[in-house]
Amino acid sequence: MPGPDVAEPIGPTEPVLTDLALSRARHDRWAEARSANGLLDRLRVEATTDVLRVRDGRIPVAGASGSPRLALVPALETPVTEGAVEVLLGRLDGRTVLAHLLPVAGPVPGAGDGTGPGADWAGLREVGGLLPDGDVGLAVEAVALDAWHRTHPRCPRCGGPTEAAAAGHERRCPADGSAHHPRSDPAVIMAVLDRGDRLLLARQVTWPPGRFSLLAGFVEPGESLEAAVVRETAEEAGLAVGDVRYLGSQPWPFPASLMVGFVARARATGITVDGTEIAEARWVSRDELPALLADASVVLPPRLSIARRIVEWWAGGPVAGGDAWGRP
Repeated sequence: MPGPDVAEPIGPTEPVLTDLALSRARHDRWAEARSANGLLDRLRVEATTDVLRVRDGRIPVAGASGSPRLALVPALETPVTEGAVEVLLGRLDGRTVLAHLLPVAGPVPGAGDGTGPGADWAGLREVGGLLPDGDVGLAVEAVALDAWHRTHPRCPRCGGPTEAAAAGHERRCPADGSAHHPRSDPAVIMAVLDRGDRLLLARQVTWPPGRFSLLAGFVEPGESLEAAVVRETAEEAGLAVGDVRYLGSQPWPFPASLMVGFVARARATGITVDGTEIAEARWVSRDELPALLADASVVLPPRLSIARRIVEWWAGGPVAGGDAWGRP
């Protein structure tokens, strides 16, 4: 398979998607402090320290449904629940923020269960696009670390139980002394365009008719991002592409992905779907898209996703529909 070429430029060399819903972090992660002895003990009793509780990927939010905020509570009033993992998220607006990653066992906490008055539990898929910039950065970090701690309780070398360390950003094995760190799995997602600037939309085999998105796939070991775009497009749609250009990236902590967006030019238009991951794919022009959305022939991903933002970048502005798509 030939690699990306540089003919017929179709996109910018600088990222154009700079305000993606889950990429709006502005807190200082304060990474240099994580290894300090007794750090969490000191922070827990400071009046300027707040706590964000997380349980099974859900976070407490308060406020009107259209403008929610994280329901942070003072650390002095929030003892660490037995079995919880305490994590330093960082500093924001003069406050230090810890996360308490609660054990999943037991009943789901209800509204007001240590989360502050008027708070309800919600998932990032529900509120990630509504939270303000500072809040969403804290929430994405906390939810990603919650998933990692829950799924990596044992040492991959010896199988023994591990313990949280480095203010919740490591797990260490007491038996063999090894340290293990959270990971993000890079995945490419791409706007594949033909020579007439039509966009390729595809439907996964598990999706209902009408639900379409962009081609995407995980990067394999030893593979560059650009090469992954070429390979995934060939595997899933039978298309050779070139002129691969970067658009932007977004963390996707469901549980540990980093979505990296690209645009690429197809060298031909004949589509051959693999039938394993992709059930159907179609070319769509900018003029055709509004009618397809109006009669639900095409239902796009939710606004939270980078897929939706790439489609809207190609379309030249916001497009209707997709808000009831469910889990992207």
